[in-house]
Amino acid sequence: MPLINHGHVDYGENKVQEAVEKWSEIKNVNKNIKLHLIGRLQTNKVKFAIKLFDYIHSLDSKKLADKISHYQKDQNIQTKIFIQVNIGKESQKSGIQENEIHDFYNYCKSLNLNILGLMCIPPFDHDSTDYFIKMRDLNKKIGLKELSMGMSADYLNAIKHGSTFVRIGSDIFGQRS
Repeated sequence: MPLINHGHVDYGENKVQEAVEKWSEIKNVNKNIKLHLIGRLQTNKVKFAIKLFDYIHSLDSKKLADKISHYQKDQNIQTKIFIQVNIGKESQKSGIQENEIHDFYNYCKSLNLNILGLMCIPPFDHDSTDYFIKMRDLNKKIGLKELSMGMSADYLNAIKHGSTFVRIGSDIFGQRS
């Protein structure tokens, strides 16, 4: 609440259910708040996410794209969306593979999704520079304006390489318990 009272408007959340409990009333009172879903979105939570979040940073499958499209039409909402790219080819992470980006982007456009840009979380045990450069180039190739990459540990490097959205929650609020 101190940040909201100070005028900050953009907030990220990792989990839909926590966000619904925490933000529903706050957003009703503070219409200028912009809420970003930065965690993985499960298809069974899409109908709740579409109502609450202004941005989804984690679109990672056709099945999810179909669900988002369905609920957006149903609720007459146009959410701003980032396609998550598995830039490090890590099996434990979600995201579209680099060689599938163009086809997936075209699929999303055919569903009338409002794709702003790409998003990635590079491997934690490597220097992020090469991944950020690759993401910047992929984003430009597709012709997208926004790029969501960089967290508390590497956000300055992400900005240096074209990121327009960064996630620095742990530096502000501390580590999640």
